[in-house]
Amino acid sequence: MASTDRGVTSPTRARIEPRTLRQDRWWLAPLTTFVVFSAFVVYATVRAFMGRDYYASPYLSPFYSPCLGDCVEGASDFGQPFAWWPLSAALIILIFPLGFRMTCYYYRKAYYRAFWLSPPACGVAEPHQAYSGETRLPLILQNVHRYFWYAAVLVGAVLTFDVILAFRPMPAEYAVGDGETSGIHMGLGTLLMAVNVVFIWLYTLSCHSCRHVVGGRLRHFSQHPIRYRLWTWVSRLNTSHGRWAWYSLFSVAIVDLYIYLLATGTIQDVRFF
Repeated sequence: MASTDRGVTSPTRARIEPRTLRQDRWWLAPLTTFVVFSAFVVYATVRAFMGRDYYASPYLSPFYSPCLGDCVEGASDFGQPFAWWPLSAALIILIFPLGFRMTCYYYRKAYYRAFWLSPPACGVAEPHQAYSGETRLPLILQNVHRYFWYAAVLVGAVLTFDVILAFRPMPAEYAVGDGETSGIHMGLGTLLMAVNVVFIWLYTLSCHSCRHVVGGRLRHFSQHPIRYRLWTWVSRLNTSHGRWAWYSLFSVAIVDLYIYLLATGTIQDVRFF
């Protein structure tokens, strides 16, 4: 009877007893990814379910933006259509950026290696006995990534709007002198939010799905010079897609942490003007 094994022990594979012949520290990259991802997931989960300390005027945490649930005063710039939602307002929004990242081509490679060891690194045998790729549930759902990309563009636009709002005057309790606040405000929170939005857009626009949207399904680039230029630009960004994925992951957590510390009164915003 023919073997149905399609894993690393398949009859068609070379018979090599050691798991790998690599002599370098191949385990360092997946281990680092595992630790960092796990820390972010724990932090983001705790913050998402807290349902508080996400707004310190004029700053709104990216985990809660746009705030569409029963939000604190000043946090809702698009109304509260889900005011009836009994849980944290972050749970209404996070499904979209989370879905975008979880189905991202770069993140797939990262967590397949770090969490599922499939495979843990190039030239290292994986422990699984069979391989079906992304042709079955639940991994076949990774194909919705292109649709999450459209949602990610909207989220990026909202976060950009939040940066503009972050230049609003500070509330009266933060005023100095005669109690008047300036017409425009810029603090460390404004700067952090602006840097975060830059990384978010670099990550979103360097996505493989964006590359397909601007230049996919074209038979002749010469007949579509504008789309060809866009495709070339996105392709250049795409070479650093993994870098923007990491940078934006860190920046969104840092912004949320900074706003949390402001909202709890642990620190005060560093004001530039």
